[in-house]
Amino acid sequence: MEFNIVQKIAIYALPIIFAITVHEAAHGYAAKYFGDLTAEKLGRISLNPLKHIDPFGTILLPALTVMLGGILFGWAKPVPVDFSNLRNPKKDMLWVAAAGPASNLAMAVFWVFVIKFSSATGAYALPMEVMGKAGVSINIVLMVLNLLPLPPLDGGRIAVSLLPNHLARPFSQIERFGFFILIALLFTGILGKILDPFIGLAYRVIFSLI
Repeated sequence: MEFNIVQKIAIYALPIIFAITVHEAAHGYAAKYFGDLTAEKLGRISLNPLKHIDPFGTILLPALTVMLGGILFGWAKPVPVDFSNLRNPKKDMLWVAAAGPASNLAMAVFWVFVIKFSSATGAYALPMEVMGKAGVSINIVLMVLNLLPLPPLDGGRIAVSLLPNHLARPFSQIERFGFFILIALLFTGILGKILDPFIGLAYRVIFSLI
């Protein structure tokens, strides 16, 4: 069965919104656990998507990339984290950063089980199966993308946490240019070539659960 564009967007909407917003909320929960209450004070430790949605980054851009068939790309409003408030800023930065990709891994596993049990939903079996596959795909792509060691992505912050100080400081300075580097990699097709092998590996591991 071929879905039209409206049906495709409707099926992808829930996985996209929750993949991105749960990712951000996970950062807030982790930051609170390690001592930074900035996100909590601003009401950003929430699973309410409205707290995290960026109209362009969370809705329009992912919808366009889904329709055009490219690598899913998008973002939510970043959860504010003051790393200086963490009990051990450099060490705890790793766990706060890793919380986002870890949440995407957990959601990918959840959507695998949606696929597995979709046949039990009767008339909704096909849409549920497609939604499950979309959920797995979206979360795997976001997990792998965010683990790219490029500040301000989570992988960049993990790298800063792991590097010795004399390397971590200059590496962290890349953050001011990180978004522009990422956009350039996306539009030149280099980003896809970097991520595809890791996305493929993640797919094989996740779908081995079925």
